[in-house]
Amino acid sequence: MNKIICLLILFCFKQLNGQTSQTDSLQNKNNHQLKYKSLIIPAVLIGYGIVGLESHTLKLINTNTRNEIKEHIDTKLTIDDFSQYSPFLSVYAINAFGIEGKNNFKDRTIILGTAYLIMGGTVNILKQTGNVERPDGTSKNSFPSGHTATAFMGAEFLYQEYKDISVWYGVTGYIVATGTGMFRMYNNRHWLTDVAAGAGIGILSTKIAYWIHPLIKKTLFKNKETANGMVMPFYNGRDLGLNLSMTF
Repeated sequence: MNKIICLLILFCFKQLNGQTSQTDSLQNKNNHQLKYKSLIIPAVLIGYGIVGLESHTLKLINTNTRNEIKEHIDTKLTIDDFSQYSPFLSVYAINAFGIEGKNNFKDRTIILGTAYLIMGGTVNILKQTGNVERPDGTSKNSFPSGHTATAFMGAEFLYQEYKDISVWYGVTGYIVATGTGMFRMYNNRHWLTDVAAGAGIGILSTKIAYWIHPLIKKTLFKNKETANGMVMPFYNGRDLGLNLSMTF
């Protein structure tokens, strides 16, 4: 269990360290070029998850990890249903306290919406086309972890918006995202490979969203300089989700 936690945290900090070393992107807030080296970590995470679909060795690691976690499970905790949204909602909360990030409300919300569409579409397609049974046996849409993908998408979003202010915003977001993935395994809802792939998809979705943002803004939001909106989570006793409302 401890080895798995350390592995996930190591992936996260390597991700942050790799991006921090790109000084040219830190010096220019409007630089949206995709840094190919920054794709290594999400690619490794996604690759690990995909290989785990067929690899007997990785499937054995999944089973051993599940069994080790089950030895320490007393009660089910649903904190992951809420923590998945914490990183990207933190961007709006921090901004509301007067700490401005890289982008204004309009641009960061367009980026978040784009990342969410990429992440959600990818996760749903893989879940529908895959046939991976959840550890608790409730369904066969375990791969990849949507909660983890959402959390890491938000962690990368938080990092990108506030890395010029302090890298610790991103560190905090990645810690929360890692915790979300751990709780998905703790609650017997996902395998380690599901969580790894979800993390990679989440990170990659946000990177792509920042990369293509200038094109989307120019194409879909041309001559629309102002925007107002609200991002709010919802919970109706059964379903948990996100409401995004914008007016231009």
